[in-house]
Amino acid sequence: MAQKAAPAKGGEKGVAGAVPAVDSPDNVRNVVLVGHSGSGKTTLVEALLAGTGTISREGSVTDGTTVTDNDPAAVRQQRSVALGCAPMLYNGVKINLLDTPGYADFVGELRAGLRAADAALFVVSAVDGMDAATVALWEECAAVGMPRAVAVTRLDHPRSDFDEVVALCDRVFGEGVIPLYLPMHGDDGESVVGLIGLLTQRVFDYTEGFPPAVRDPDPEHLPAIEEARNELIEGIIAESEDETLMDRYLGGEEIEIQTLVDDLEKAVARGHFYPVVPVNSPTGVGLDALLELLTSAFPTPLEHPLPAVTAVDGSPEAPLTCDPAGPLVAEVVKTTIDAYVGRVSLVRVFSGTLRPETAVHVSGHGLAERGHADHDTDERIAHIYSPLGATLREVPYAVAGDICAITKSTSAETGDTISAKDHPLLVEAWEMPEPLLPVAVVPKTRSDEDALAKNLGRLAAGDPTLRLERNPETHQLVLWCMGEAHADVVLERLKAGGVELTTEPVRVALREAFVSESQGHGRHVKQSGGHGQYAVCDIVVEPLPRGTGIEFAERVVGGAVPHNYIPSVEKGVRAQVEKGLVAGYPVIDVRVTLVDGKAHSVDSSDAAFQTAGSLALKDAAEKAQISLLEPVDDVEIRVPDTYVGAVMSDLSGRRGRVLGSDADPEHDGKTVVHAEVPATELVRYAIELRAMTSGAGSFRRSFARFEPMPSHLADAARKEHATR
Repeated sequence: MAQKAAPAKGGEKGVAGAVPAVDSPDNVRNVVLVGHSGSGKTTLVEALLAGTGTISREGSVTDGTTVTDNDPAAVRQQRSVALGCAPMLYNGVKINLLDTPGYADFVGELRAGLRAADAALFVVSAVDGMDAATVALWEECAAVGMPRAVAVTRLDHPRSDFDEVVALCDRVFGEGVIPLYLPMHGDDGESVVGLIGLLTQRVFDYTEGFPPAVRDPDPEHLPAIEEARNELIEGIIAESEDETLMDRYLGGEEIEIQTLVDDLEKAVARGHFYPVVPVNSPTGVGLDALLELLTSAFPTPLEHPLPAVTAVDGSPEAPLTCDPAGPLVAEVVKTTIDAYVGRVSLVRVFSGTLRPETAVHVSGHGLAERGHADHDTDERIAHIYSPLGATLREVPYAVAGDICAITKSTSAETGDTISAKDHPLLVEAWEMPEPLLPVAVVPKTRSDEDALAKNLGRLAAGDPTLRLERNPETHQLVLWCMGEAHADVVLERLKAGGVELTTEPVRVALREAFVSESQGHGRHVKQSGGHGQYAVCDIVVEPLPRGTGIEFAERVVGGAVPHNYIPSVEKGVRAQVEKGLVAGYPVIDVRVTLVDGKAHSVDSSDAAFQTAGSLALKDAAEKAQISLLEPVDDVEIRVPDTYVGAVMSDLSGRRGRVLGSDADPEHDGKTVVHAEVPATELVRYAIELRAMTSGAGSFRRSFARFEPMPSHLADAARKEHATR
């Protein structure tokens, strides 16, 4: 592709440059940057912002001064932990760059970026290559036809190898991944000082800085690039809609450069061709080539499919079109809570035009199980902003296809739909990963408990990968997170909100069950203040098959227990069943039969027989063997074939039963392992599976049944209960 010089640098660091509101989706490109942690995404964004004049100088990840890594947790960890938006202007086109975290714990932020984008730029380090998660994401983008390109970074590192990385991309990403440029080394043979354009056969020399000087190649360059150039031309022609082009090329005809460029841009926009651009952020090498690719070859919002919409009640609606004059439909892709501004929501406008001082409808449905209650609210949008990291610059409107920010909404949460007040709609939700790492938190004081509830609500509004659960059986508040790094960020944000808390081991909710038949006697006789309490009952307790539940029967003869007190005995028995008998966990699968008892004509009461029923069950438990049961989960684990043996061996060490394995129908080279594993062995499995498979493994779990615990674990659970 032909390069054009980038605009001169200008503007203050951290202050938005001249990126005005656009009037047409044609002039917008929404691009998400993806790649493993440390590949150089945030540094590349900084270089592009400086190169387009949006900021005057580049920030540093190590210094915590980058535009998109403004979260305190990101500064501390020196890696992205949240989605960041960086708009810039190049040749009259607004590019909304969406910088995503590369660490697997923050996959929710990545999915938000994918939702808001129309194309993906995969950032791959020339030193470290890529991880399995990046490969899986490429396959995911391929499944939905999202256009992609590759930026190879860190070319200035002594161990960088551009050719090897391109070969790696070709092996794991598949056909159509072909360089547009080759790096040109300096006199020392190591530093990269320029690029050689394969189509134009022009040299872009960055020796004097950015933008580059453009000149003809040296004589030795042409033979060196001939093979790569031929491969590129053949790749472009293979995707051309002109079926005669290949025959003309093979016949020796010189195809015009502009024809090749036009076909290249069409193939990239359709998601059929994936150009590779070498980039060195610190020296500016390749920045203009990359900007030219983003603006000329990546699709406009008009060319990208829009999500389906329904009415708020779920009834069907006509498909959306990216029309600034159409019905208003936008989606909150990210919500954060700013200490000074309050709630800030990053919004992708799919249809219509979002204007300030407008009444809108905010809908959020489908995440109630994660602590996000369904809600429908009418609100007024006071102001609309163009976000540059944490900096907000007010704009007069945001048309269909653009990304903007709104503030001070009282209800907008990540994933919510914003639509017209008189025509409320609901955008089809995007898939969110299930959090599988539980963390039990304990506030230090009563005031911390109140602050915790308030701050958790704020965090949940912006992070749909966080699930809140207050377990009524273990009495723990459990935060379900994506991994340790995610948990660290959540806890840090809670502490920043003024909450003092500690963590404790997560307790798995067990069950208790009678192993054999037993008899129990309950006697509650008291006399105080002239009012007596009298109730006696005898019961027989029988274990039942798993899944039967709790049954109560009576075989009282001769009215030993008056008929009106029999429900009282049942009530007392069921209350004790819920409290547990030996370790504080509910009793399951048992039949309790009332067979005898005594009553007093004056002193018997409903409360007395409830107490007697409870005492009778406790007495029966003392005479019988009570088994502690643990939940067993069905587990489905997806791993690359090379890790199957290690995973199966590990499952055996967790008292798991491997039920079988089969090839993953969705991904070549992966296996799905089916197993049953005790839930007590899965508390930290999200971390341990990731470590075992270099981040390439994932799993799902669902409750199967309860089974008896091994005696040594049951004894430990009883002792732990006794010390609480």
